[in-house]
Amino acid sequence: MTVRTRFAPSPTGMLHVGGARTALFNYLFSKHNDGQFLLRIEDTDRERSTEQAKQVILDGLDWLGLNPDEPPIFQSTRAARHAEVARALLERGRAYDCYCTPDELREMRERAVAEGRPPRYDGRWRDRDPAEAPANARPAIRLKAPREGETVIDDLVQGTVRVANAELDDMILLRSDGTPTYQHAVVVDDHDMAITHVIRGDDHLTNAFRQAQIYQAMGWEVPRFAHLPLIHGADGAKLSKRHGAVSVLEFREQGFLPEALCNYLLRLGWGHGDVEVIGRDDAIRLFDIADVGRAASRMDYAKLTHMNGIYLRQAEDERLTAAVVDRLGRRPGFGVDAAARLRIRALMGGLKERAKTLAELADSAAFLARAVPLAFDSKAAALLSPENKQMLGELGGVLAATDFSAPAIDAALRHYASRSGRTLGKIAQPLRAAITGSTVSPGIDATLAALGREEALRRIDAASA
Repeated sequence: MTVRTRFAPSPTGMLHVGGARTALFNYLFSKHNDGQFLLRIEDTDRERSTEQAKQVILDGLDWLGLNPDEPPIFQSTRAARHAEVARALLERGRAYDCYCTPDELREMRERAVAEGRPPRYDGRWRDRDPAEAPANARPAIRLKAPREGETVIDDLVQGTVRVANAELDDMILLRSDGTPTYQHAVVVDDHDMAITHVIRGDDHLTNAFRQAQIYQAMGWEVPRFAHLPLIHGADGAKLSKRHGAVSVLEFREQGFLPEALCNYLLRLGWGHGDVEVIGRDDAIRLFDIADVGRAASRMDYAKLTHMNGIYLRQAEDERLTAAVVDRLGRRPGFGVDAAARLRIRALMGGLKERAKTLAELADSAAFLARAVPLAFDSKAAALLSPENKQMLGELGGVLAATDFSAPAIDAALRHYASRSGRTLGKIAQPLRAAITGSTVSPGIDATLAALGREEALRRIDAASA
């Protein structure tokens, strides 16, 4: 048997972190078992499904590197097949036509609520002669669900769960207008896609009982179910905007790396000892659905940010340079020419050591692309006293005499400090303010070397005037 999993989002909104984790677990489980990961877009809600939301899902999965092994299936294109299976159940006697009117169904629900009972369909057309139906009435097709015994799900995460069949009513498979219900469409699609394992949020656990009954009515093999606990905010409440970003693409805009977010989501509810940093190859090798816990996980943005910092320091400088140039280029009135790009690339090794996100990295690299005269923050401006400006003028001459490599710059600054009776810090901070506009940067020798002789001396000259 080839393991086949699927991620089946509804394009009625963003791809949130809970959905992203579900997609990740499906992907890792299939790859761990040398299987296939598929994508189905459940776009049958015509009023709420949008092309933009579909694209957001596809973009988010692509950014995370969770690409399906086959082209995506769009549920809206399969209505004829859903109807075909519903009619097959009708012919087998495992379903029946229901001619209840909306008013009858409403009255049924209201009576049940008034009597303190769950508002379930009472089965009035289950064994009734269709000849009694009103003229020209269009029936819905309902499943003739078993009324005795239990429906049992051996869930790979939740364990064995069961429900008495008397608790379940005869659900609608095909509405009177010919459109399928969610429960029915999901089963038909999963069967036709040869899905062997349905891995999804535990808010779908109650759906599994109903869906299992459709499989059994058709004589199809029921897939293995695994219902994942939900992700909550740090306060234990349902994750929402007030906790921070919840959309995958929001995290991208905030400067998180996809591999860092995937690593963090992997550790929400799954673990392998004390190992925290787990790359994609190791994740595939280690992932086992049996290691997923039953308790809800809590989103910790501080831990995610820390994880992102680890991955930033491991990332290739060229990749980070491209990301920073793109971010700076999207800032109003901010251009990054070829010379500025070279400066950013040259200093990236030092810049990434201090950053936790790409947004922070872009902020710290921005000075490399600014034009003279620089804008100085308050701390930098305070360092540009008359005495320090005079020193900067002297330093310009000292540095101009070097080959402007980092070792030569370091040696020249140390020699000047010794000769002038100053500490290296008393020299470096005013110099850093002059060339960056702030008091924070990588080592002053590396920063000057990245700027290059012409640009660095221009900045020193402008600040010392």
